[in-house]
Amino acid sequence: MRLSGRVAVVTGGASGIGRALARRAVAEGAAGVVVADLDGAGAEAVAGELGPAAVGIGCDVTSETALRGVLSAAEGAFGPVDAFFANAGIVAGAGEDTPDDTWDRALAVNLRAHIVAARLLVPGWLERGSGCFVVTASAAGLLTQIGVAPYAVTKHAAVAFAEWLSVTYGDRGIHVACVCPMGVDTPMLAGGMETAAAESVRSAGAVLSPDDVAAVVVEGLAEERFLILPHPEVLEYWRRKTSDYDRWLAGMRRLRRAVESPATEDRRPGGRDGRADQHRQR
Repeated sequence: MRLSGRVAVVTGGASGIGRALARRAVAEGAAGVVVADLDGAGAEAVAGELGPAAVGIGCDVTSETALRGVLSAAEGAFGPVDAFFANAGIVAGAGEDTPDDTWDRALAVNLRAHIVAARLLVPGWLERGSGCFVVTASAAGLLTQIGVAPYAVTKHAAVAFAEWLSVTYGDRGIHVACVCPMGVDTPMLAGGMETAAAESVRSAGAVLSPDDVAAVVVEGLAEERFLILPHPEVLEYWRRKTSDYDRWLAGMRRLRRAVESPATEDRRPGGRDGRADQHRQR
């Protein structure tokens, strides 16, 4: 799908990748863009930067009522929604002992919000014969994330739900895309991850700007790709993981030791014996 002439909604649009996606959609000639974010003032500020083709709305994506309100506002301002960017996400908690309420919040934002949005949008898209659902997941959803279990688990689930949507509705006019970047210069990376997790991301290689990611997403949508990889090397990492799971796990354990105790471990790609595959996520 090309965004020219389309109506788009971007959640998590007040900053980072969401803001870049909203800006890029307007630059591509979108008929209208709704910037939605829990930070309502931030969403309105971004929309103000973009001019009359954008509207900013405060929205808790975990609330079906709030999401209905966003879709209704989009239709009232610009017309039926053509493309929905399920971009809002959080990183929270650490290991298996993370409190239940933190797990629940991660599941609500990183997964169930996508399910609710699809529930609201798919019937209308099926009637119209077209629609585009874009999930901002993470390379963590294909690989894993050191140090942050709720993030890794919920991003895996987000990828799985996007796959299911594509399999179920891909031949009925609905295009589904899943965006899986590694390191991106966003508030999440800057302050949302504990030290070892953030270090594992930053040491992966290039930390892209949100605008870089948005450009790759627009290209992927135009080509109607499912898996959109701002860091193309993620595909090779994923192939290595699936070709030899035990070797990959051994390499990830070595990487975990490296970022937790940098003085005692070799942090080069491949590790000391050339066997470890270093996979880090945004």
